[in-house]
Amino acid sequence: MPYEWVQPDGPDAPKAELHLWPYRSLPRRGFVWIMGMGFSLMLLPLLGVVGTKALWGLLPFGLAALGALWFFIEKSYKDGEILEELRIWSDHMTLTRHGPRGDVQEWEGNPYWVTVQLHKSGGPVPDYVTLKGNGREVELGAFLSEDERPVMHEELSQKMMQLKSHQ
Repeated sequence: MPYEWVQPDGPDAPKAELHLWPYRSLPRRGFVWIMGMGFSLMLLPLLGVVGTKALWGLLPFGLAALGALWFFIEKSYKDGEILEELRIWSDHMTLTRHGPRGDVQEWEGNPYWVTVQLHKSGGPVPDYVTLKGNGREVELGAFLSEDERPVMHEELSQKMMQLKSHQ
């Protein structure tokens, strides 16, 4: 799953820490294969027109298609550089979202009053998870799949209950 519970250590370390990130279905090595395959498949029909004026009419469109493939896969990689960090101490908790373009968003609340909610319907997607507290409601793990969000909600709810009972 594209999230993990981290075991922080140190005197000021949080009691629990959760890191979430988007799933990568195409690793960089796969990107090289896709571009090579795209180039090879573009080259096949062009072999029949090598030495004619038609080659120069078709070549720009083939190269534009490869360039667009390269651009949009790179854009997808850049958009997927999201990291959400949820840190829970006994007296406060923070959620920090590092966006794909370097923007950072932060939320803070008291774990005793914060509620973890799973919205089954009526929202942007089924089964989305929010943290509600400190006068705000923030979404957690919006990029997770429909199957992963309820599992993460259950784990987070159990962790919050565990931490509240140890206070």
